[in-house]
Amino acid sequence: MDTSNGRDRFAQQLFSPLPDRYDRLAEVLSLGQNARWRRCMVDHVVAAAPGSVLDVASGTAGVALQLADRTGATVVGVDLTEPMLRQGKARVEQRGLDGTVHLVVGRGQQLPFPDGTFDGLTFTYLLRYVDDPFETLRELARVVKPGATVASLEFLAPPDPFWRFWWWGYTRLVLPAAGWLLGGEEWFRVGRFLGPNISRHYRRYPVWWTVRAWHRAGFHQVGVRQMSLGGGLVMWGTRSSA
Repeated sequence: MDTSNGRDRFAQQLFSPLPDRYDRLAEVLSLGQNARWRRCMVDHVVAAAPGSVLDVASGTAGVALQLADRTGATVVGVDLTEPMLRQGKARVEQRGLDGTVHLVVGRGQQLPFPDGTFDGLTFTYLLRYVDDPFETLRELARVVKPGATVASLEFLAPPDPFWRFWWWGYTRLVLPAAGWLLGGEEWFRVGRFLGPNISRHYRRYPVWWTVRAWHRAGFHQVGVRQMSLGGGLVMWGTRSSA
């Protein structure tokens, strides 16, 4: 697979050392909120009762497994980082779901599926790692059927100044230190990267811009829910018929 894109290479370098501890540390470093955010995202897809779902930026298959459990759908998980997918495959096999959940290497910006393949789609922590969030949303819209539900989860910088102040301190000071203590140098790098990356992303692509981009990409009934005092952002929409 072509990995010449600089953001792709960076994401691979950042996440390749992490799969063994990714899920446990993600919960610790999000103050236990990651699972709650994921469930809220998946709720929107579950309500549509899809027969097939694509999970983009699937990582170690946590969302893919939840989708399989809660919908009974065939789930395909796509991720750029092969070590994360290997860990995900082991989890899928342990659960006896290797006939239901299928994991493949791929880029969210260039998915290896025909138009209108899936009944639903989820993507998690994706748009901060792509060159063009709008074009990525168009690509996600391309692979789902008209009427399909798409839902996403992303970190957010709290809009309220009071909570943003404490969020800033947590992401710049506590998060890198906690990453080092709990996961060593690899997680220190993630902790140091995360806060500044979130801030830069929303300076360039505020939530209102992202809502508009979903509409322009071919979705309607776009919804937004800020969670945990604005630390998490769940969005969802329906693929338009035209």
